[in-house]
Amino acid sequence: MAMTGNNPQGAGARIVGGDHSDSGPGPEIMAADTLQGNDVVNAQNENLGDIKHIMIDVPSGRVAYAVLSAGGFLGIGDKLFAIPWSALTLDADRHCFILNVDKERLKNAPGFDKDHWPTMADPTWAGEVHSYYGQRNYWLPPQM
Repeated sequence: MAMTGNNPQGAGARIVGGDHSDSGPGPEIMAADTLQGNDVVNAQNENLGDIKHIMIDVPSGRVAYAVLSAGGFLGIGDKLFAIPWSALTLDADRHCFILNVDKERLKNAPGFDKDHWPTMADPTWAGEVHSYYGQRNYWLPPQM
């Protein structure tokens, strides 16, 4: 399984797999809408949910978060989670993301519902989310 990039904390998502001889832009550069709907699994291959949105920090041009939807049925009762982009690994062969948390930790993670989104630009909120997932705040320069 190929792995691209060394992904210093605070950088983008890691990529595993993927045939780089295929035509097309992926997996290093992809349209955001091709990633929306992808399943998210953990290291134990348990389904954690799926990607509903990819949130862009417009001034910096960086991906800030993936919004993970978990629980519920047919979109009713879903809980949403802002997952730092750097906490995810794209598995290009299986067309899913890997998030290194167990189901119980995700269940207890700070989340929100579709009608009550947090102020994602609030640095205090954002810092707490990044800390919960063990990630460096994406807006900080990479550590060398």
